Parts: sequence; C-alpha cells; structure tokens
Amino acid sequence: MVGSFLNVVIHRLPKMMELGWQQQCAELRGEEPAAAPTYNLIVPRSACPHCNHAIGAWENIPIVSYLLLRGKCKGCGAAISPRYPIIEAISGLLCGFAAWHFGFGWTAAGALLLIWALLALTAIDFDTQLLPDDITLPLLWAGLLFNLSGTFTDLHSAVLGAVFGYLALWCVYWLFKLATGKEGMGYGDFKLLAALGAWMGWQMLPLIIMLSSMVGAVVGITLIIAARHGRNVPIPFGPYLAGGGLIALFWGQTLTQGYLQLLATS
Repeated sequence: MVGSFLNVVIHRLPKMMELGWQQQCAELRGEEPAAAPTYNLIVPRSACPHCNHAIGAWENIPIVSYLLLRGKCKGCGAAISPRYPIIEAISGLLCGFAAWHFGFGWTAAGALLLIWALLALTAIDFDTQLLPDDITLPLLWAGLLFNLSGTFTDLHSAVLGAVFGYLALWCVYWLFKLATGKEGMGYGDFKLLAALGAWMGWQMLPLIIMLSSMVGAVVGITLIIAARHGRNVPIPFGPYLAGGGLIALFWGQTLTQGYLQLLATS
C-alpha cells in the first residue's frame, strides 16, 4: 500500500516543484501568478494520463490490479508502466525483510521510513536527475531524531555523519569543478549522503561511498559500451547512494567488521 503511494510521490512531486518554480519566477518578474487548479499529493484524483479515466478503488489495488487489468488502462487500453507494480513489489519485499531483520520495535520502524524515502528518491532521480529537498532534508532530521536514543548509532556519530557526509561530496564537487570547469554532481547528492550519515553514523560513510561508486562506475561504463549513453550524458548518482545506504543499513556492521579483520590478518 505504501509502495502505491510512493508511485504518486514519484510522479507528482517533481511536477509540484516545477509549478512552484514557475510561480516564484512570476513573482520575481513582478507578475501575478496565473491561477492554477489544486495539484498536490492528494488532489486531483488519480487518472489515466492518456484518456483522463478516473482510476477506481478496485483499479488501484497494489500489484493485483495491474495483473487483472493486464497492464492496460480500463478506459482506453493504453499500456500502464510496469514501474508501478515494480515499486510496489520492491517496497513490500524490502519492508518485509526489514521487519524480519530488525524485529518489532523502533529500529524496524526507522528502517521502513528510510526504505520508503530512498525508493522515492531513487525513482525521482532516475526520471528527473533531482533529489527533492522535501524528502532529503526531513530524512536527515528524522535520522538525527531516531538516534537521540541510539536506535542505529549514537547521536555523536549521527551528527558527525551528517556533517562529514555533506562535506565529503561537497569537496569532490569543488575539486572536480576546479579541475574541469564542469559540475560533476548536484547538491542533492550532498544532502542525501548527509542524511545517510545522520541515520547510520560517520563510520558507515566510507562503505556507502565505496559501494555506490563501484556500482555507479559499472553501470556507467556498461551504458557507454552499449552505446545507450554518450560520454557527456549525466548519470544520476542518487540511486547508487541509496543502494549503498540500503546495503549499509542491513549489512554495514558485518561488512565493516569483516574488512577490518581482513586488514588485521593481512
């Protein structure tokens, strides 16, 4: 059910941001913002983007409705993106695994919140190359609040994780820009890594950066070789940070301890 709502966030939040930017630009030009119908995460009611067919309750059952409709709109027969059931399925699987992994309690509740936010950010970044502040900043504060009682790490490590997470990619950004004159990443990546540091502590930052960089490099090289991406076409880094963060959430301590033991015996 939450995965179904995440699909709404993924589709509508970038559009809401664009509408907000247009209104701000109009105000800066001294113009009266044009009247527009209400558009948020609740209003208007979900409808087919092709024929505007209003989606009924039975057409909105996660995964099941997609299968019953055979992936097509009831009104016009247009194909429904398979991403909708994929997000719903991934959300359910990850949340079920988190509940099993952490057991009943605040740790599992925090893991669910983090998973939902990372899923939404991943899909939005893939679509628009944006990581909205409306998600990254509350996620950072939520991580600090959960760690007031040491849910995932102590508060001292969480605060340093937020600071070092932001500064790590900020430094990479400016070094790359000074060396090449180009921007290598967006500020949203800084905020996302800061949020992950706030949730898991500064000790997990090297692991998250290493995992996300490895996966990002493999995917980027693969796309270039397959001629699906030009060398100058930007590739969003947020999804790989999110993937590294999820791995660190579940297995970070195990991986870090294993690496340190390997260094000690070598």
